[in-house]
Amino acid sequence: MIPEIGHFTLLISLVFATLLGTVPLIGAQKNIAAFIHLAKPLVWGIFALLSISLFCLAWAFYFNDFSVYYVAMNSNSALPWYYRLSAVWGAHEGSLLLWVWILALWTLAVAIFSRRMDEVDVARVLSVMGIIAIGFLAFVIFTSNPFERTFPSFPVDGRDLNPLLQDIGLIIHPPMLYMGYVGFSVAFAFAIAALLAGKLDSTWARWSRPWTLAAWGFLTAGITLGSWWAYYELGWGGWWFWDPVENASFMPWLAGTALIHSLAVTEKRNAFKSWTVLLAISAFSLSLLGTFLVRSGILVSVHAFASDPTRGLFILIYLLIVIGGALTLYAVRASNVVSSHRYKLFSREVLLFVNNIFLVAALLVVLLGTLLPLVHKEIGLGSISIGAPFFDRIASYWVIPFAIVLSIAPLVRWKQDKLSRLKGSLAPAILITALISLTVYLTFNINSFIHLLGVCLAAWIFAMTAYELVISRQKTKLPLSHWGMTMAHWGFAALVIGVAVTQFASKEEDVRLMPGESVSLNEYNFKFIDVKQVTGPNYTAYKGSFLVTRGNSEYQLHAEKRYYKVQSNVMTEAGIDAGLWRDLYVSLGENLENGAWAVKVHVKPFVRWLWLGGILMVMGSALCIADKRYRRVLSASKGQI
Repeated sequence: MIPEIGHFTLLISLVFATLLGTVPLIGAQKNIAAFIHLAKPLVWGIFALLSISLFCLAWAFYFNDFSVYYVAMNSNSALPWYYRLSAVWGAHEGSLLLWVWILALWTLAVAIFSRRMDEVDVARVLSVMGIIAIGFLAFVIFTSNPFERTFPSFPVDGRDLNPLLQDIGLIIHPPMLYMGYVGFSVAFAFAIAALLAGKLDSTWARWSRPWTLAAWGFLTAGITLGSWWAYYELGWGGWWFWDPVENASFMPWLAGTALIHSLAVTEKRNAFKSWTVLLAISAFSLSLLGTFLVRSGILVSVHAFASDPTRGLFILIYLLIVIGGALTLYAVRASNVVSSHRYKLFSREVLLFVNNIFLVAALLVVLLGTLLPLVHKEIGLGSISIGAPFFDRIASYWVIPFAIVLSIAPLVRWKQDKLSRLKGSLAPAILITALISLTVYLTFNINSFIHLLGVCLAAWIFAMTAYELVISRQKTKLPLSHWGMTMAHWGFAALVIGVAVTQFASKEEDVRLMPGESVSLNEYNFKFIDVKQVTGPNYTAYKGSFLVTRGNSEYQLHAEKRYYKVQSNVMTEAGIDAGLWRDLYVSLGENLENGAWAVKVHVKPFVRWLWLGGILMVMGSALCIADKRYRRVLSASKGQI
């Protein structure tokens, strides 16, 4: 009975979404107050209905209701309760239900926190989000129903959750990623509403900016968590493989980063309005493209869910309708938008636009590298491979000019400035950059030019951002958004130095070891102590113990080779001793003859700086959102988009 309630509320939510996507929009266009006032009650209704639906699916998982097909295919009675709950979004149908629930959550947040906006404009924004919800709810109900029953058969137990997903990282990672993906729908809705109303001004950008920052922060957190999970769970010691699904999340992140900076110009200087709208459309469109890639079955990945061509066709049609409709509206309305702001060639506006160009160029390269092999194969030209070496090289070329402009732009004045004014700023920054780079070079003996350049760029960003912070604090009290910008830029610097040092200075070795034997790597001695059999709730494992020594220091590491009984899958759990300056990493391979084991050992300097950078960027976005300017009560005349 509980699953039927969940299915029923899902159906009713589609009716509510259809009303939300049409009635308030008609009311806004025709100025019918009764229709406009329906928007917020409908939003509350959709959120309540989808919350009930999601709860019903979670109930079915928690109580092992294997009469529900989705539960039977993705759970097992031996699965720990917390993994049974995370299995709700562990496969295609449930993850789509989570997606539409998060969309309802964002829509509700807009309804609550936009009370000071003009009600007509809020109705337009909420209607656009209702239209988006119609497509996804129809997708869930007609092609991906998570409440479908197994009757007349009734399995005694389920097939279990994919062992890759039985991890704390995968409990948190998908919701964070979806919060980012779906969050860009708010920026999209604000942009479309502004185009419909013909009110592309700085106030629209001010309302849209905190929502964009929130979505970008969640997406950054999701990508960071995904990278961390790949590092410790897959057992290969890497953190990013340029997998098509990884790229599917990276592309909207690039577009969102460009959008944040473009919104700053539109808000402060009333410029780049058409460009900003195009970026808002692009960020959400790329989120939809990521959904298509993951759920269409056209690619193979540990991250991909569906393989049903019908689902892929549905998403493709929906993608074309949303993107095509948005771009058509943009073509009709954006040509009438004229920016009155004037600025010189050397100004903060121009530098931010240049960085936007770098971000979009990187986005296009990643998009081409991701889609070209798929298109090449689909049109019958055979298989081609565009792998990590291509993307690594392109990324190294892109980040150089981007980092230079990123570090200089905050020091340049709006509208017009002179390069000669910055000469005094460059000397201390160059000195700090040289000291940091020399220290890292001597410590790790980096003889690769491109990796040393990466270290120099990271040091340069840190030094210039710190100098700008000191100068700005001398002039005035800094708002939280300024501190947030500084923290986010430092986060990017930490990421760059982490990539540069890790890529060059990491050492690894595949060896054959018997208990009692050891291998040395980078002044560390890895001794294989023993192997024991252990039993988990739904798996058995060989657990290898290792003692790592360097001088008087000792570290205990434990790596596992797990066998999951129901799905007959083997998984690797790496043993890691984490540190700010280096990680010691051991993974257990195959059981060889005579009691020997294949073992992979790593020493990975600065790898934690990758995730430190992500954390700093997320904290930076949170500080920007907390800025009082975005919570300030606007008058009715200024509270319109």
